[in-house]
Amino acid sequence: MINENIEKIPFLRSAYPGMTKSERRIAEYMAQQPEVFLRMTISEIADQTESSEITVSRFCKKLGYRGGQELKQALTAYLLTSEMQNYHDIGVDDSCSAVAAKIFQNITDGLLDTLQLLDYRAVDRAAAVLRQARRIAVYGFGNSATVCRDIMTRYLRLGFAIQDYSDSHMQVTSAAMLTPQDAVIAVSHTGATDELIQSVKVAKKRGAAVIALTSHIHPPLAKLADICLHGMGREVNYSSEAGASRLIHMAVADILYTRIAMADSETFKDNMERMRMEISKKKSN
Repeated sequence: MINENIEKIPFLRSAYPGMTKSERRIAEYMAQQPEVFLRMTISEIADQTESSEITVSRFCKKLGYRGGQELKQALTAYLLTSEMQNYHDIGVDDSCSAVAAKIFQNITDGLLDTLQLLDYRAVDRAAAVLRQARRIAVYGFGNSATVCRDIMTRYLRLGFAIQDYSDSHMQVTSAAMLTPQDAVIAVSHTGATDELIQSVKVAKKRGAAVIALTSHIHPPLAKLADICLHGMGREVNYSSEAGASRLIHMAVADILYTRIAMADSETFKDNMERMRMEISKKKSN
C-alpha cells in the first residue's frame, strides 16, 4: 500500500511501484516535506535520504523530468494548484449524499491529476498514428475491457476499421494477423497484465504500432508501447483505483477521439450525419 503522502502527488503515485528502495526514500521525503525539498540542492537531498547524487538524478528522470530543477518546477505547480488536499475517503457511517459527493469529488480530482500528467504531444502523435492505420485492434481485460468497448463504439464514428478484444485467445489471434499498416490500443490500469503483454509483444513482432493507456508511469506495457498515455484515479474505501481509472481512461480516450475528429472535421461531420440518418430510420420502424 502506498503511503498517504505519496498518494497526494499524482506524478509520484504513478511511478512509485517501479522505484528502487533508495528512490522510494527520496519520494517519501519529497512527499512528506515538499516545501523543504524545494529549497534543497541535489547534494542535500542525497545526504538527507541516504542516497547518492546519481540516484537523485535517476529519480528525476524516472519521473519524466530532465533534472532537479524541472522536478521542483512541477512540484511547485502542483502545490499551488492543489494545496496538498487530502482525497475524500468514504467512511462506513457516511450517508448516501456524502458518498455521492465524495465519489464525484474523487473523480474530479482524478481528472485534474491526469491533466498534470498527460503528455499532449503524445496524444497528437497517437491521433496521427490512428488516422493512418488500416485497422485498429483494442485490447484490455476486466475494467479496462469496458474502456475498450467504449473506444470501439465511439471510434467507429470516425470511419475506422476497429474492433475490441477482451478474450486472451482472441487478442493474440488478432495480434498475429496484424501488419505494419495496423495499430493497437492497449488499455491496462497496472500495465502489467501478463496476457495483455503477450498480445502486445505479438503485435509488435508483426510491426503494428502500439498505443498504451495506463495509470502508471513505468509499467512493462509502457516500455513496449510506441506511445504511452497516462491517466489515473484515486483509491478510496469501498472502491478501487482501477475502478476510478476506468472513467479517467475514458476521458483520455475522448481527448484522443476529439483530436482525430478535429483533424478531418468534414469527414467526421459526414459520418455523423449518415449515422444519425440510419439510426432515425430504425426509430421510425
